[in-house]
Amino acid sequence: MIIGLVGKPSAGKSTLFKAMTLAEVDIGAYPFTTIKPNEGVGYASIECVDKEFGKQCDPREGFCLDHVRFIPMKIMDVAGLVPEAHKGKGLGLQFLDDLRQAHVLIHVVDMSGSTNEKGEPVDPPTHDPGKDIAFLENELNMWYLSILKKGWDKSARAAQQSKNIAQILGKQLSGLNVDEEMVKESIRELSLSDNPTTWSEEELYSLASLLRQRTKLIVIAANKMDLPSSKSNYERIKRNGDLLVIPTAADLELALREAAGSNLIDYTPGGNTFRIKGSLSDKQQKGLEYIQQYLDTFGSTGVQEVINRAVFDELDQIVVFPGGVNNLVDKDGNCLPDAFLLTKGSTALDFAFKIHTDLGKGFVKAIDVKTKRAVGKEHVLQHRDVVEIVSR
Repeated sequence: MIIGLVGKPSAGKSTLFKAMTLAEVDIGAYPFTTIKPNEGVGYASIECVDKEFGKQCDPREGFCLDHVRFIPMKIMDVAGLVPEAHKGKGLGLQFLDDLRQAHVLIHVVDMSGSTNEKGEPVDPPTHDPGKDIAFLENELNMWYLSILKKGWDKSARAAQQSKNIAQILGKQLSGLNVDEEMVKESIRELSLSDNPTTWSEEELYSLASLLRQRTKLIVIAANKMDLPSSKSNYERIKRNGDLLVIPTAADLELALREAAGSNLIDYTPGGNTFRIKGSLSDKQQKGLEYIQQYLDTFGSTGVQEVINRAVFDELDQIVVFPGGVNNLVDKDGNCLPDAFLLTKGSTALDFAFKIHTDLGKGFVKAIDVKTKRAVGKEHVLQHRDVVEIVSR
C-alpha cells in the first residue's frame, strides 16, 4: 500500500513526512525544497489483540508499543504542486507522475494562511487555505483528463465500432489504478452516450474527475494548527461535510518522536500524552509543556490519525492476524508476528491467499481463534480477527 503526500510548496509536507517516517529529508520554508520524491515507511496503528490473550506480540514487520500495533506501509512525499501543474508548471507533470501508484493521498494544507498559492510567505492569515484544497483537486482532475485525452479521437472512433470504450480506457488508465469495471460504472453514473465521439469537453472532464475521486481518495491534513491564525480557517473549512479534514501539527509530532528516539520521553504515536524520563534543559521542558497543552486541546498531533483515517476510513481496510487456536507463536517463538491489511468484506479464503497461494488453493476451513469456531471460505472477516487457516 502506498500513501502519497501532496500539496503546494512550504505547506509542511516534508515535516509531516519526517514525522511519519523519521527519514532524513530537507526541510525548508521555501518552494521546491523537495525535488525528487522522498520515500519511507510509515505506520497505520490499531489496538493490538495480544492483550486479549495476555501476551506481548513480537511483530515481524512494524512494531508494538503499549499494546498498540503499528503496521508498515510506503509513504511518498512528492515536490510541491503549483497552479497549472498539469501543464508542466513547476515541473508539475513530473511530480504528478510520481503519484500514479498511490492508493490514497494526504493533502497537506497550510491552515495558517501564511503561504500563498506558490508557497511563498505572506502575512497570516491573508491566504485562504480553502483555495489550496480546490486547486489541488482541480489539478488532479486535469491531470487525469490529460491522460484520458491522449489519442482520444482514435480511441473514440475505435470504441464506436467495437463498443468497448470501457475496456480501452481501463487499459489506458491502468497506471492510475483504474480498471474496466470502474470505467463502466462511471459512464453509467454520468449517463454518457454510447457513442464516445459525441462526448463534450465537459463530459470528458466529469469522467476524469469521477475516476480520480475513485482512485485517488484524499484526506486533508490541516497542518500548522499550532499557529494562532489556523483555528478560524479550520473551523470554516471543516463545515464542508464532503471533506475529511484532520487538525494536524506535524512539527510537534516530529519533536515528540525525536524526543522519544533520544530516550527523553515515552511516547506512543497518536497518543494524547507522554511521560518524561530523561534530563531536560529549561528550553526542552518549556517546549514539551507547550506540546502537552496542544495535546490537551486537540487530543493528538493528528499525524497518526491522518494515516489511520486514510487507511481504515478512505481505503476501507481491516487488520487480520494469522494465529493458531492452540498456539499463537511461529516456528521462531514470535507471538502474533504478522498482521495483514485486507479490504473490508474480505473472506476467509481471501485471507488464506493473502498469506500464501498454497494455503488458498488447499483451503479446507478457517478457525476464529477468539471464539474457536470453524468457518467456511465465504465467511466475512472482521477488523482485528485472529484466524487459523486449515489447509490440505
